[in-house]
Amino acid sequence: MNIIIHSPRLNGGRHLTLHHRGAAVALFASLFLLPVTAVVLGFVAGERYVSMNPSELEQQYQERLAEQEARVEEARQEARNNLDALAMKLGEMQAQMIRLNALGERLTQMADLDGGEFQFGKVPGQGGPESSEEARPVAKPDFMKALGDLSQQLDSRSRQLSVLEGMMMNRNLQDEVLPAGRPIRKGWRSSHYGMRTDPFNGNREFHKGMDFAGREGSDVIATASGVVTWAGSRWGYGNLVEINHGNGVITRYGHNAEILVEVGDTVEQGEAIALMGSTGRSTGPHVHFEVWEDGDTVDPASYIRRANR
Repeated sequence: MNIIIHSPRLNGGRHLTLHHRGAAVALFASLFLLPVTAVVLGFVAGERYVSMNPSELEQQYQERLAEQEARVEEARQEARNNLDALAMKLGEMQAQMIRLNALGERLTQMADLDGGEFQFGKVPGQGGPESSEEARPVAKPDFMKALGDLSQQLDSRSRQLSVLEGMMMNRNLQDEVLPAGRPIRKGWRSSHYGMRTDPFNGNREFHKGMDFAGREGSDVIATASGVVTWAGSRWGYGNLVEINHGNGVITRYGHNAEILVEVGDTVEQGEAIALMGSTGRSTGPHVHFEVWEDGDTVDPASYIRRANR
């Protein structure tokens, strides 16, 4: 078989001679084998695709679905964690605010501030015109940081207020435990502190307290807060009440008709501790009042004058 190939680049034609068998093989390959091979390969590929469709494709679908569900669950868990964190932080801040409100109320009362001016249970007055700039939402990290910063500030303010409260309480307690005023509600001073003429023997003797006369059975009151360390009969004093006020300060109240407190009782300034009488070495109803500092008696007059400051 002769095949003539024409081409301008070949300057004419070229002859290609094929034997009969080779020509037949080439013709068969080009006309039959190539299309058949393509069909067979397509059939095999399609059969493989079809064969995996009912099982493998379903498995792949299930795997992808499970992956998507896992991602959704992960997002849900992250959201729950964020909500739990926010709820916990909110609870902490609410507890801190309650504590701050309580501290504020106590400090307002202790400092005699105007309750209408400092209302810790209400939101403080704030306001202002709306900004013309476009509002921007707070990003989650910034929001969490702001919550953390606010929580730290609340802790700091709470500690500062606690210290301030302690200082004010100590100052108030110090004022309450120092004797001030007279040991009676009504009556008059019948004898001073220091040298005097003894009413029983007429001799000049040192009087260790001050006497306040009044109506029998009237109240004898504590001149300062403290703890009762004696409540009973004592030689020379009759029925005696002794109160320890701390810092080495002790007061004594003698000649009572009746004692209203017991040893170990805590009494407040101005509380009735006994009823005036004339027990012991006494000429009539009165209370013998003594003030002791670090084991020695002192003139009660300076403490009595404190009530008028």
